[in-house]
Amino acid sequence: MSEPISYAQTDAPVSRRNTWSLRLSLLVSDRGALAGIIIIAFIVLVALLAPWIAVDPTEQSITQAFAPPSMTHWFGTDEFGRDVLSRVIYGTRPALYVGILSVFVSILLGMPLGILAGYRGGWIDTVVSGFVDIMLSFPSLLLALMVVTLVGSSMGVLVLAIGIAHVPIFIRLARSSTLIIRELDYVTASRSFGGRQFHILLRHIFPNAVGPLIVMATLSIAGAIREEAALSFLGLGIQPPEPSWGNLIRDGVITILDAPWLALIPGLCLTLAVLAFNLVGDSVRDILDPRDLSASALKKGK
Repeated sequence: MSEPISYAQTDAPVSRRNTWSLRLSLLVSDRGALAGIIIIAFIVLVALLAPWIAVDPTEQSITQAFAPPSMTHWFGTDEFGRDVLSRVIYGTRPALYVGILSVFVSILLGMPLGILAGYRGGWIDTVVSGFVDIMLSFPSLLLALMVVTLVGSSMGVLVLAIGIAHVPIFIRLARSSTLIIRELDYVTASRSFGGRQFHILLRHIFPNAVGPLIVMATLSIAGAIREEAALSFLGLGIQPPEPSWGNLIRDGVITILDAPWLALIPGLCLTLAVLAFNLVGDSVRDILDPRDLSASALKKGK
């Protein structure tokens, strides 16, 4: 887990006016982040344009079953003669949908609980921390698997299951950030001057705690995409004939020796998507770290 970012004093002050320009400079100078952004933008564009750039992914042609890659079918066909390229293109939709929305659910549930536990302490902190410890004792994929098994398999259930599985991470991160921020001078001053708790939480705690959560959200999207593919691979996620990278890989593994493209191509797409979000998340972590901003400001001033 990433260490919470402290927005306390840094070695060199950075003015608010120059903060975003420095962050943009850090992003532009990071080739890995740029590569990740390009890949993510391409995947999003493909998902949006799927109806116009791909044929029906469920259309079958038994006479063309297991056709190798060609000019007619760039990625070949599967055992039912369905175009693999079209199925891979439509597979981007559940990956992005589940990946992004599940992380939104995790933040929506985890951030308020973490901030409340960190700021109020006492029995609230004890109960929330105990709940987090229990949930973290299970792997996130296992938690999602339990929810899907009990409730059933659908797109909405996948979002909820993966989102709940990631909630403890955001609770713990929000709590640890709040424990640091609440002891800073400006928060203590606001409290001593009679500031209301809701005002302090909204004005001081939340804006400063959101930075580390953005970093974790970017990294968690990659994990959520991977878990959606894993559940679909196990037959508990997106159900055929609807395409998902996970069920495409599962179907391709059966014929990996005779038609390797059926598993390798969706597997490569899944790997690139996860790698892209991880690259961007690592860069965002550096950009939101005030120490890196201060170091950049010093370099620019020389």
